[in-house]
Amino acid sequence: MCDSERVTDDTPDAPDATPDATPDGRAGRLRRRWDREASGYDRAFAAAEGRMFPDVRRRLCALARGDVLEVAVGTGLNLPHYPPAVTGGHLVGVEWSPGMLDVARQRADGLGVDVDLRLGDAQRLDLPDSSVDTAVCTFSMCAIADERAALAEMVRVLRPGGRLLLADHVTSTFWPLRALQAVADLVSVPWAGEHFGRRPMRWVAARADAGELVVEQHERTRAGVIEWVAAAVPA
Repeated sequence: MCDSERVTDDTPDAPDATPDATPDGRAGRLRRRWDREASGYDRAFAAAEGRMFPDVRRRLCALARGDVLEVAVGTGLNLPHYPPAVTGGHLVGVEWSPGMLDVARQRADGLGVDVDLRLGDAQRLDLPDSSVDTAVCTFSMCAIADERAALAEMVRVLRPGGRLLLADHVTSTFWPLRALQAVADLVSVPWAGEHFGRRPMRWVAARADAGELVVEQHERTRAGVIEWVAAAVPA
C-alpha cells in the first residue's frame, strides 16, 4: 500500500552510504523490486486509494507552503495536488528507487511543473538544517527501514514555524483488524519491508509533549487505518 519501498541498508548507520549507489543484500533486492514495479505501480495503487483514502492527498498537499520537501516522492502521485506556487520551482522530491523516480519525472513533465526530483535517503537527507518550510511524506513511512530517523530528519530540515505533513496507513483501532495486521507483518516485513503495525503519530505526539512540535490538524478514519496529521515546528 505504500507509495514505494524506502529502505537503504540493513545497517542504518553504515558509513559513507550514497543514495545513488547500488545497495547489496536485502536492501538491493527491495530496491530492484520497486524499480521493476514502478511502471505498473499507479494502476495497482489506484483501487486501494479510491476506496480507502480518496481525498487525503488533496487535503494534505493543499497545506504546503514556501519551500517544500517531499520525502519518498515515489511516482509523483502528490504532484497534481500541490498549490501552483509550490510546483513553480519550490518543491524538492527525494526518492530512493530510481525506477519510481523515472516515473515521477515523466509525471512532472506531463503536468508541466518545475520540480527538483532527486535520488536520496529519507533517513539521511542531503539538506542543511532549517532549509525548508514544509516537509511532506504520504503512505511511505510504512516502508522506511528506520521511520523514526526519517521523521527526525524531516523535522531537522524544517525552519522555525515550518510544517510537517504526514499521511499513512497505520495500526487499526479495531482489534480484529489489528490482529490481521500483525499477522500480515510476519510476511510483509521480511518480504517487502512494509509495516502494517506502525503509527507515526505516536512519534509526533511525543515531540508535541516535549514542546518540539505543535499539532495543528489530525484525522484518523477507516477503522483507524488511515491517519494524517499536520504539525508545526514552534517559531
